[in-house]
Amino acid sequence: MEVARERGGRVSSFSLGLAILGGLLLALLVAWNTWTARRNAPRQPEGATPAGGPRPLEEREDPVFDPSMVPPLPVPEKKPGLDALIDVLTPIALEGPVSGEAALAAMPPTRRAGSKPFAIEGFNDITQQWETPQPGQRYSAFQAGVQLANRTGALNEIEYSEFVVKVQAFADAVNGAPEFPEMLEEVARARELDQFASGHDAQLGFTLRARNAAWSPGYVQQNASRLGFVAGVIPGRMVLPAAAPGAHPMLGLTFDSQAAMADDPAQSALRSVTLSLDVPQVQRGEAPFARMRDTALALADAMEGEITDDNGQVIREEALDAIGADLEKLYDTLDARDLAAGSPQARRLFS
Repeated sequence: MEVARERGGRVSSFSLGLAILGGLLLALLVAWNTWTARRNAPRQPEGATPAGGPRPLEEREDPVFDPSMVPPLPVPEKKPGLDALIDVLTPIALEGPVSGEAALAAMPPTRRAGSKPFAIEGFNDITQQWETPQPGQRYSAFQAGVQLANRTGALNEIEYSEFVVKVQAFADAVNGAPEFPEMLEEVARARELDQFASGHDAQLGFTLRARNAAWSPGYVQQNASRLGFVAGVIPGRMVLPAAAPGAHPMLGLTFDSQAAMADDPAQSALRSVTLSLDVPQVQRGEAPFARMRDTALALADAMEGEITDDNGQVIREEALDAIGADLEKLYDTLDARDLAAGSPQARRLFS
């Protein structure tokens, strides 16, 4: 009986040891899974409240509305007038002055001929300037114009014919007589301009990829806002405003829109964001590429990312300098053609 008790005691001690060892292994496994989950979780912006509520010992503060923190409304951009450099111009002679109300009533319902924008301007009797017809004004002449080319291609015969039909209907309504340029000559001019634009268009994009942990949308937005970016109209897009009010944004920053619209964006994991520059849309004097280069490097440093091209190849700093040198040549060519980057003509042509 004594031997049996000894054996039974040994068995109990052995079972207890196994239980303790199992408990330790389970605790280690839980700790490992927790560490792995935290390591792989998307990075959150500083000051973000963790999932599950406020931090321990931290009082919850209700948000306070501060009107001074609301960004100002964007200034409406004044659309540039017709220009013989990039438009087909058609003068419309009148039998007598026409009111702005009558001109507006005669306007076609759409301002496009195919894929090309067109416009009708009136010569204001008082200001002696061409302008979009306005109520309460009188006009002694009109002119119509359709754009020769844009990023959809050159003006073609079908689009030109549609332009003629719409302008003729307007002219008949205001007792005017349009003088249309010869179609084949204008279409040939459109093709030449489109060929130049196609060879001198530049839309640059860098991809910033996470080297280690992924990023949450809030983390990206916080780091980008520190460099001057503001939220864009489209979810998942931020822009760096230009210095001039109403001008085209200098840079764009985009990421997965579905992540931005998720029920809990903090749990969305982003592995990359894209930084973009539409070269012909931004004035050369703003040094947009230098700002793009510095922004990419700053974000890569702050977010532990690397700058790559569309194929995932890392772009070194010296390669960025080479791209900047090539852009200076492009700027010179656009200037020589009277299509300086950021000018009204360039912005319309490269759109």
